[in-house]
Amino acid sequence: MAKQLITVTAFIIGLALFANGVFMLVAPEAWYWTVPGVPVRGSFNQHFVRDIGIQYLLMGVAFAYGARNSQHRLLLWALPTTWLVGHAIFHVLEVAVGLCGPEYLLVDFAGVTLPALISLGLVYGHYRVGRGANLALSDAVNAPVHPEAI
Repeated sequence: MAKQLITVTAFIIGLALFANGVFMLVAPEAWYWTVPGVPVRGSFNQHFVRDIGIQYLLMGVAFAYGARNSQHRLLLWALPTTWLVGHAIFHVLEVAVGLCGPEYLLVDFAGVTLPALISLGLVYGHYRVGRGANLALSDAVNAPVHPEAI
């Protein structure tokens, strides 16, 4: 059950990332004005929006393909997750150094932080299920620490 939930979620996030990338490539200015928080981050740059759109397309393909093909799933999901988490951290750092106000953590949550958290959960879940482990959060919190693992 957990494995199926993980793969379905990955396929859905892959489709969402891919659709966002298509939107960015096909209608970059409409994307710029439609996505909350984007216009306040700087002036419209069609080249930049399309560059990032390609990244979103590739991340979408990686998640969707990984959901359908388990052979390289961990790598296919870990690479875009690294970008998504880095992107979310960058947004937090923008607030921390005063480039934008803390309200943008909420504005950006659905489009920046949530995909990063979901992706982390997918990678972690796939890794745990692959090892035959229980996915209960209490297991992760209460797991013994082995000194040789540090």
